[in-house]
Amino acid sequence: METFEEAITPGKAEDGFLTAPFKGKNAFWRYLVGSVIPFLASNIIGAIPLVVIMFAASKGGILTTKGGMPDFAAMGVDLNLGFFLSVFPFILAFLTFVYFFKPIHERPFRTVINGGKSIRWGRIFVSAGVWTLISAGYLYFSIKADPTNFTLVNTSHSLLILALLAVLLIPFQAGFEEVLFRGYLMQGFAVLARNRWVPLVVTSLLFGMMHGLNPEVKEYGFMIMMPQYIFMGLIFAIPSLMDDGIEIAIGAHVANNVFLSALLTHKDSALQTPAMYEQINIYPWKEFA
Repeated sequence: METFEEAITPGKAEDGFLTAPFKGKNAFWRYLVGSVIPFLASNIIGAIPLVVIMFAASKGGILTTKGGMPDFAAMGVDLNLGFFLSVFPFILAFLTFVYFFKPIHERPFRTVINGGKSIRWGRIFVSAGVWTLISAGYLYFSIKADPTNFTLVNTSHSLLILALLAVLLIPFQAGFEEVLFRGYLMQGFAVLARNRWVPLVVTSLLFGMMHGLNPEVKEYGFMIMMPQYIFMGLIFAIPSLMDDGIEIAIGAHVANNVFLSALLTHKDSALQTPAMYEQINIYPWKEFA
């Protein structure tokens, strides 16, 4: 098997996942710009609808928050609307990233997915299906083992609306995170380090740090939650390297977030939704690992 350095030698086929960036422009400043622009678009423009609704619903001009996140229920904002407002910035971030990628790096966007081959949709759907089955099985046996820890809170038509919103919106949210970390930044650090280990470790650390402001971190502690977010980053990163593309990671991440949005929530969840079940007591090392 050829080494990473041999794979990027001129004259070699350079259509692999980690070698694709050597075809285009890959200076460090380009990755910096390509990472910052989507966040500026999402946090400045994408947050406008959320800010408008929050101030309109606030009582006496005082915003109600929970764990650093807007408390939609306390402000009287429909939770499905709140869910849409929370995910909308990610939609804008994803579209902004796609729009600016080719002008910045002078290579097609699909090279971030798997080096430039056709997107392997089968891997996405199979991965999503397997993750959903595992999650559903875990929820089923958890309820059987401790039924008093779960409350059936929503069987109304709003659950159908939520499920539809989750299926339509979460692919942008989870997809953006996968494209950014497991695709874009993993390729960028591969260019910088010329090996596979640095991209694997650094992007997993960055993925964990990005979730540092989640309400779960405030509730259960940085030192408890951060290793678990980093571990999830590794779970998504390893198959991306082994499969020479991020389709498996995209499918699993989307399925995980759709499941947690529509079927199971808890009071400190980053995404406040009228899910089917609410879990009363959370055991961080068991629940999030």
